Amino acid sequence: MKTIVTLTLNPTIDKSSSVDHVMPERKLYCKPPHFEPGGGGVNVSRAVKKLGGESLLLYPTGGLTGTRLQELLNKEGLGHHPFPIEGLNRENLIILEESTGQQYRFGMPGPQLQKKEWESFIQELVSMEPPPDYVVASGSLPPGVPPDFYARVARVGKKRGARVIIDSSGEPLDLALQEGVFLIKPNVREFRELVGEEVKEKSQIITAARKIIESGHAEVVLISLGAAGALVIADKLAEHILPPTVPIISKVGAGDSMVAGIVLSLARGNPLRESVLFGVAAGTAAVMTPGTELCRREDTERLYAEMVSGV
Repeated sequence: MKTIVTLTLNPTIDKSSSVDHVMPERKLYCKPPHFEPGGGGVNVSRAVKKLGGESLLLYPTGGLTGTRLQELLNKEGLGHHPFPIEGLNRENLIILEESTGQQYRFGMPGPQLQKKEWESFIQELVSMEPPPDYVVASGSLPPGVPPDFYARVARVGKKRGARVIIDSSGEPLDLALQEGVFLIKPNVREFRELVGEEVKEKSQIITAARKIIESGHAEVVLISLGAAGALVIADKLAEHILPPTVPIISKVGAGDSMVAGIVLSLARGNPLRESVLFGVAAGTAAVMTPGTELCRREDTERLYAEMVSGV
């Protein structure tokens, strides 16, 4: 199987819990918390592992939260390479209101990264032997990291023969596209911001995505549609992939699970459409799990089989 490297500059420890009611001006007594590693590429690597694959995660680590993050990654058996930083890794908080089923997600800012700290990731990609076949750069950029960071990753990845997948938004995504990548995965809102047009209908989205592909900025544009699945556009493909209907417990990590399913299937040598089907199945499986658990392999494979057979 081909090799997968994931890269996360703003990892986190996700602390999830629940309470009966969320109310202002009251001390709320939550259930015992559950801790899991999180952040774009972290979740992609975690989901790849859950789906039976392997990857190498590159991420910064600092302070007590950084030590705890490494412990959590070790517990899950992930291949990972921490890069020491002066700052402290962040924590996020996810609270489920039991009375309503509503989920509240509080994201904290990441640590300030020094120039030498974020440059070390680029140098690792330059010198890594053997070079990776797939590089997944995912998530927000912490303070101190320039908006063209993902463009630099794309530049190095292409020089080393890797297929680069970018899962980000705003200026970092736009600059990465100017460099040229293999695949992007914005949602509809992020895609509208990217193209600068009020695209609403499927035909409008496909037309705008084709312009990106024809310009050479990306080979594949995958628009995440949430519960409606995904719209995949490539050179000879434009299809709306509909997921099976499942009970929704938590939407945390669904997008990362989708990316994991796609890149793992591609790394196994499967064609694009089949890989997107597997990715949508993984993303759908993720909403069936509580908190930040991500997808389960048995759910993903069952849903994928249903999608392939048309059941």
